Amino acid sequence: MSVKQCLRQRIYVLKVLAGGLASWSFFSQICLASLANSLLPQKQLSPAAEIGAWKAELSPHSYFESSLAANEPVNVDMDSDLRNKQTSVAELSDVKPTDWAYQALRSLIERYGVISGYPDGTFGGNRPLSRYEFAAALAATLEQVEGLITNGEGDRYIQEDAIVLRRLQTDYKLALEDLQQRLNRIDRRTIELNANQFSPTTKLQGQQIIALSDGSDANKTVISRSRLTLSTSFNQQDLLVTQLESGNNGGDATGLAQQEQRNLLGVAGFIANGGGLDYAEVESSVKLRRLYYTFRPWQDVALTVGAKMLPRDFIDRNRYANNEAIDFSSSFFLNNPLIVQNQIDRNGGAGAAILWNPSGGKVTLRSLYIAADANQPNADTTEGGLFGDRYQASVEVEYLPSDKIALRLQYTNALINNTDINVFGINAEYALNRNTGIFGRFGFGSYNGFNTAINENLDLHPFSWAIGLGSRNFMLPGTVAGIAVGQPFVSDNLGSATQTNFEAFYNLQLSDNLSITPAFSLVTNPDNDSSKGTIWQSTLRSVFSF
Repeated sequence: MSVKQCLRQRIYVLKVLAGGLASWSFFSQICLASLANSLLPQKQLSPAAEIGAWKAELSPHSYFESSLAANEPVNVDMDSDLRNKQTSVAELSDVKPTDWAYQALRSLIERYGVISGYPDGTFGGNRPLSRYEFAAALAATLEQVEGLITNGEGDRYIQEDAIVLRRLQTDYKLALEDLQQRLNRIDRRTIELNANQFSPTTKLQGQQIIALSDGSDANKTVISRSRLTLSTSFNQQDLLVTQLESGNNGGDATGLAQQEQRNLLGVAGFIANGGGLDYAEVESSVKLRRLYYTFRPWQDVALTVGAKMLPRDFIDRNRYANNEAIDFSSSFFLNNPLIVQNQIDRNGGAGAAILWNPSGGKVTLRSLYIAADANQPNADTTEGGLFGDRYQASVEVEYLPSDKIALRLQYTNALINNTDINVFGINAEYALNRNTGIFGRFGFGSYNGFNTAINENLDLHPFSWAIGLGSRNFMLPGTVAGIAVGQPFVSDNLGSATQTNFEAFYNLQLSDNLSITPAFSLVTNPDNDSSKGTIWQSTLRSVFSF
């Protein structure tokens, strides 16, 4: 076979691959978002990334946060943000600006006037290219060379460049072959999806958590929680979320100790959520867990209104501790118990939330108002209704100075069971490297008034803190691990001691649909009661996603 025939044959293959690469990019944004993920904090998640995240635990508001930062590099908040599967060994290695291949291809692109696929017509500056971006640029260059060979132009230097191109083809043969295999799989998957799609506008997802728990002064228990989520988008700029939930009323050792008397800090505690397993104590009857609609009136603004909203969906997010199906099981480590008020978040309520990310920059403002008893038409305007007792209003300002650091300043005002609550909080995270990061939450404020739930006059100035470490690919690829310690409600005037929580977990993803997580926790002085001693608890959590 002649040089020209050889080139034409290879060019034809690469042209197919280059076209396929564009199709892969488009398809992956719609259907295969969960293939990419990263631990490193960044501005927001991409819409595709967040769709993948719903597989474990829906947090739809981030769908719109991410779209405000569409020009940012795509990582992925949270299937868990800790989880990140590499689909190929080739993806572990980028083509750096210092590599000979990078310089050689750039020279050829500039010589032949080839645009490598970026909207501004550049080669990408000095940033590293993935092996698949590089392969696409190589294919485009080969196509241009083929045209020159056909027209008989520049024969002398064309032959020299052909030698360089053949070397590039050889070095990136595996990446091109891997890409071809991906395209074949996509074709099969596309046919399957078209034949079995639930709805052209609605995505149906299910989650089943089954946990075996054992602990101090408690029987071994089985805890179950089931969720079905419908995510509907009518124009790709909005999202309607409907979620149904049921459980088996399963309990754990920590919750049992906290409920023995007043249940101040349990999963359904009257003062704050410093409880045990977040998926415990879920009613057996099917109930509406989430119902809200988000849209974007302006490019930088996302507005949510709904009859069943949870504060945790809109504020106090954290890459390392925010999802009971992936990372920590203890409700205390998922949110700051002073900022996210338990009496509002546990059952949800009607209200509105807004997000503003000016020009897609480093600062994002979030605010919300949610009333737990907005459906109660009581004659007394101070109890129930949209603006009566119980409600929570919160503001959060997030600042992302770099991809490694996230800082959130928070304020919550609430009226709950006749108690006025004003709290300030800080939520921070720092990525030590691609796999490991640290996080912390801190809150302080005041609780004043006669609390009708515990029949006690409160004049408290509590603070709360938690610190921890999260890691992925620890010992085994695809795993998520974490450890944390903290105190949910530190106050001299509530109880006889201060409750302290500790948890460590190790999540193994056995398949796309199943994960198992052994976890161990300790709670000293449950419910701020020194007479209850120390509660240890072990849990084996299984999560089925479909």
